[in-house]
Amino acid sequence: MLRGPRRLLWVSVRPAAALAAALLPSLVRCSILEPRDPVASVLSPYFGTKTRYEDVNPGLLSGPQAPWRDPELLEGACTPVQLVALIRHGTRYPTAKQIRKLRQLHALLQARGPGDDGVGSASSRDLGAALADWPLWYADWMDGQLVEKGRQDMRQLALRLASLFPSLFSPENYGRLQLITSSKHRCVDSGAAFLQGLWQHYHPGLPPPDVEDMECGPPKINDKLMRFFDHCEKFLAEVERNATALYHVEAFKTGPEMQNILQKVASTLKVPVNDLNADLIQVAFFTCSFDLAIKGIKSPWCDVFDIDDAKVSITVLEYLNDLKQYWKRGYGYTINSRSSCTLFQDIFQHLDKAVEQKQRSQPVSSPVILQFGHAETLLPLLSLMGYFKDKEPLTAYNYKEQMRRKFRSGHIVPYASNLIFVLYHCKNAKTPKEEFRVQLLLNEKVLPLAHSQETVSLYEDLKNHYKDILQSCQTSEECELAKVNSTSDEL
Repeated sequence: MLRGPRRLLWVSVRPAAALAAALLPSLVRCSILEPRDPVASVLSPYFGTKTRYEDVNPGLLSGPQAPWRDPELLEGACTPVQLVALIRHGTRYPTAKQIRKLRQLHALLQARGPGDDGVGSASSRDLGAALADWPLWYADWMDGQLVEKGRQDMRQLALRLASLFPSLFSPENYGRLQLITSSKHRCVDSGAAFLQGLWQHYHPGLPPPDVEDMECGPPKINDKLMRFFDHCEKFLAEVERNATALYHVEAFKTGPEMQNILQKVASTLKVPVNDLNADLIQVAFFTCSFDLAIKGIKSPWCDVFDIDDAKVSITVLEYLNDLKQYWKRGYGYTINSRSSCTLFQDIFQHLDKAVEQKQRSQPVSSPVILQFGHAETLLPLLSLMGYFKDKEPLTAYNYKEQMRRKFRSGHIVPYASNLIFVLYHCKNAKTPKEEFRVQLLLNEKVLPLAHSQETVSLYEDLKNHYKDILQSCQTSEECELAKVNSTSDEL
């Protein structure tokens, strides 16, 4: 499986040393997370796309490498012959933009007058002081990069999938693995970490070689598939660069629900409410999530959202995040999902090829296809397929009516989230049509089909249901901007 190691991995010492120096004092002020910590357990499921994978699959907290087999998975006469997985990158650092906002909030707290700590309860004074003195260990170079916890997410996912589908992830198939990734470092590194997890599965106790020296080779970059949204002019013009596209997000920021939280946080932190805004409140919430996900600690930022009133605050902040995902990546605009047609068709091209090869009694050339992308890759695709669609759109004005909504991004696309297509070949089928079946898994749990709620579909029936997308959705046409008539009637 090896061609021999070619080089040693060089790691910069300076960022690591700076990070260690910054972490030491902050760890003194932050409590290591205890099992079933009340604040963490209340906040954890509401971090939206910043949610830990184990908070969606709580069983992983006790056994992150142990595979859990969904009882709905096919077995017996039906044998898996191909697996196509779309995987979001693992836990990452904040982006540079998020770090800048955190610095802005931190500076606001440090600018408080000496007398600001003298008003209010002891807990308020302690929290304000703790946050003002809290060293910011986040640095610009981190900018959304994968953290060690994210690599662990991927290695453990690889171990579980290899144990769940041993015939597909067999050593004989290792050289036929096909890996595609977004060009973003966090996705490239996620793919590499997944391969390291597979190496651990095949060779327990042996250190993995450099990814370039593995038989299957490193993941290949393909942004047209994994970052299709960057290549869709209509999406870029009508959503990404359109100042009014996220109207409902901006309206909710100034609505009564967010204003109530602003008042509460301003009172807790002893800062003028006019100095705060929804973005700064959200960055405090996400900083709590990053500290929890990256370092496994409950930092003082979590205490901003007092446990006695936590449910109200965090559900509002979760809804704010979901509004953005809904209007920018989900059902808000048709182009959000239609821009992912190429990716959807690519998945079915792999499945078609596997069916054709099995029908000819040939080995499946690519039994496992792994594609590493983003939450922004998965959400449009799931919307295209009709999943998590509520009867009414999410708006700035129906927060209370949407309390039981299906579209909750943290439950759908946490870190390391995955959508898996499993193609089965079933012996003793009565007709050729019944010979091939498909199941979908979301985050390792069988996902009922959107149109029937069944847990398995005949492959031809699934293709027929999505016939419009497979046959009529052409990205070149979907993403083409409407031509403006430039002719002039002037004489």
